[in-house]
Amino acid sequence: MKGTALTFLTLLLATSASAAEKPSQSFLKKAIQGNYAEVEMGKLAQQNGQSENVKNFGQMLQADHTAANEKAIDVAKSMGVTPPGGPNAKQKADYEKMSKMSGPKFDRDFAAHMVADHQKDIAEYKKASKNADPAGEYAKGNIAVLQKHLETAKSLTSKKTSSR
Repeated sequence: MKGTALTFLTLLLATSASAAEKPSQSFLKKAIQGNYAEVEMGKLAQQNGQSENVKNFGQMLQADHTAANEKAIDVAKSMGVTPPGGPNAKQKADYEKMSKMSGPKFDRDFAAHMVADHQKDIAEYKKASKNADPAGEYAKGNIAVLQKHLETAKSLTSKKTSSR
């Protein structure tokens, strides 16, 4: 019985130790997947976008999220997290849906998608930035860039409505 209690206690301690790491690990994995998705969406905007503003925003997304992903992958590795190799299934599905569009419909849907996506990302990054670890530092260092992306995406949606 003592052996079972000791095993249980060891398991409990190991579980609580890994639970303390999990929010940062989970955040990093999601951030890396998100960066991969944004890079691909940025490329798509450059190909399928009609307006020069959408194409330019696509270039910004591709450059900024490529740089952010290099940092995120380094942080993940330093924390013993195996970085994902690409976007998650929902992000891939969003990409597939957008890849079938072009012209004004692409521009409109792309801008709306980027507003929603960056609002969600900023909330997650702000929450993660409270972590006193390398993942929190990474999150803190990227909020301003995400905010710039959000403002740019919002300006694209307002240009769509004001051009009618």
